[in-house]
Amino acid sequence: MGLQRRLLLGFLTVSSLLCVYVLCVSLEIRVPWRMVDLVHFHGTTLTQDPNSKSQDFEEPLGSSSDRWTHPLPATTFHPKLLSGTVLHENTSATQAPTLKSQPSAATGEQPAKNNTLPQLGDITDFSYMSDGTDNARSSTKGPNLQHQQPTHTARTTEPPFIGDTYTSEDIPPQTDCPAGVKRKVLSTDFGGRFLKHIPVLQWAKHATTEQYERLSRYPGAHGWGGIDYKTLAAALSVLNSSANWQMFDDWSQRSNKSQCIHCAVVGNGGILKDSKKGSEIDKHDYVFRTNGAVIKGFEPDVGSRTTHYTFSTNTLRNSMRSYAGQGYLGPPLSEETRYVFLPDHDRDYLLMKAAATHTPVERGPEHSDSPPNYFGENVSAEKLKMYHPDFIRYLRNRFLRSQALKTKYKDIYRPSTGAVMLLAALHTCDQVSAYGFMTPDYSNYSDHYYDSIYHPVGFFINHDLRMEMNLWQQLHQAGLIRLYMRQQI
Repeated sequence: MGLQRRLLLGFLTVSSLLCVYVLCVSLEIRVPWRMVDLVHFHGTTLTQDPNSKSQDFEEPLGSSSDRWTHPLPATTFHPKLLSGTVLHENTSATQAPTLKSQPSAATGEQPAKNNTLPQLGDITDFSYMSDGTDNARSSTKGPNLQHQQPTHTARTTEPPFIGDTYTSEDIPPQTDCPAGVKRKVLSTDFGGRFLKHIPVLQWAKHATTEQYERLSRYPGAHGWGGIDYKTLAAALSVLNSSANWQMFDDWSQRSNKSQCIHCAVVGNGGILKDSKKGSEIDKHDYVFRTNGAVIKGFEPDVGSRTTHYTFSTNTLRNSMRSYAGQGYLGPPLSEETRYVFLPDHDRDYLLMKAAATHTPVERGPEHSDSPPNYFGENVSAEKLKMYHPDFIRYLRNRFLRSQALKTKYKDIYRPSTGAVMLLAALHTCDQVSAYGFMTPDYSNYSDHYYDSIYHPVGFFINHDLRMEMNLWQQLHQAGLIRLYMRQQI
């Protein structure tokens, strides 16, 4: 009898527990579905399994292009663009350039339409806010620095090396060109990715501890990773005048009342051989050149003037070794020439400081017992400029986002020096003509215009020259640059 009671009690207990379990399951089954709806329709990540392969966290690139393969949510930026804080252009104007944070999507602004570039498939599709046209202003004051204030808690969908977050500066435009790039770009497919207020150049007031903490996360040309703060601050301290943050510091003397700044950007491609474009190039207000720019003996094809010479210490030294036989002995030397460093390592900061102060290079491969003379014995700090790592990273992320970023070479990949030079001109000049850059018929020409025999173009993992070639075609088709081509595409 006692055994029967115990069996009956056990059965009732198990039955009761089973009923409670079924009731709990029936009450809670809807909760996960509501969470999934929030993730998909509101772009808000509520939970994240670090091992998850969900498309909410890791959307793969297509195998043949850099276009994203999933639609952009209506109220958020695409997850692949988010790392830390996603920032936009700030449209406020002051009389001096001001460093500030850029408002994010969380402020309630609606993103611009999704811009596509249907002609060629090698450029990433981005959708970003762009601001209105600038009014002409002038200033010689430096920017007042403000702390960056993140305003959006972003999803951790990007590797930290991407870093699509940038400083914004309200730098007064030097002209009020009615047909300038900054106005034309808004009506093109590039309007959504073009940031008019990103600093192209870095100088003394950027070297704050706050900015160092932010930028030291990124290696190579894309940040200050690997550079100690003392070296950085000492080097940038010599770039302390308006000539160092203005690309065209002598425009007021040479403008001749012109409304627009016309720039010729000259690459070293073999397409320029026998082009007879030298006189046309020299007629521009400014002439940009890079690396092994051999001029003597080639003036009818490439011109003779150089106002802005872009290089890194490494590319400069390599050019001097590789092209000495073709007549390249060092950077062009003239009164109008400015020297624009593309900093890849601490050696660029060390060389720049030594050149500006006429002192020996302290350490590294360029260590010397006497001041460097690459830029002439009388070079002044006012003739030296240096690209901002935010600008280099922005060019990589929004214009030249290569498949190399998905490989083990991601840390060494960057736009080529020539690409940085051309895109810097696009962001600072009003009208841009490009010569000597790679075109789809590149195999018809030698690597360089000064080659005595044919050399095919070389391709290396640290640059994506085919993607750059496609970008030049798209910018030409959009009317943002005028690209010299033998064979019109």
